[in-house]
Amino acid sequence: MKEEVELQKEDKERVVAELTERLRTADTLFVADYRGLTMPQIDALRGRLIEHGARLSVVKNTLTRRAAEAAGAEALLALLEGPTAIAFIEADGDMVAVAKALADSARETRVLEIRGGVMQGREISASDVEELSKLPPIEVLRGQVIGAVIAPLSSLVALVNAPLQNLYGLIDARIEQLQAQGEPVAQEVSDTEVSDTGETTEESDTQEEETDGGS
Repeated sequence: MKEEVELQKEDKERVVAELTERLRTADTLFVADYRGLTMPQIDALRGRLIEHGARLSVVKNTLTRRAAEAAGAEALLALLEGPTAIAFIEADGDMVAVAKALADSARETRVLEIRGGVMQGREISASDVEELSKLPPIEVLRGQVIGAVIAPLSSLVALVNAPLQNLYGLIDARIEQLQAQGEPVAQEVSDTEVSDTGETTEESDTQEEETDGGS
């Protein structure tokens, strides 16, 4: 009998240690009340969550509280009321798909109740998890973000790679506009005409005057 008690104590300590480590490493987790679910329903939910990179743990609240305190996860303590199931999302897991799986299970079974969760150390409500479940798949979200970033870059690249004649056309159009307004654009251009030596005629005339004056 004594050996059985010691073994149970060792098992509890092992569970607390494992749960503490999960709480320390998990960036996001969702909490639900599984009261009323059958074992086949729990196993089915566990399988769906594994597909999306999450692991479902069903542990007594007394042990979970000890683990939460040891891991410094105080935000979780407020959610530990009644039978508790915790979905730990792995580093490469899809939190949107996990939230959707929980929300679908809640609607299908009419038993599972989402309580909320913890995201980056901050407590989130059940409605927050519901809102997450309504978002597009993570691949679509990533595509939207990448598209928003790339779009301005694409516009810039298109501008830089535009044919040079387009730039000339814009300059000619601007000159014609100024001429229509009576601006002496042509004269200004001719006055600064480049000579064969690479100097402008204005610079050449000035140098000639200085040479004549010096001689």
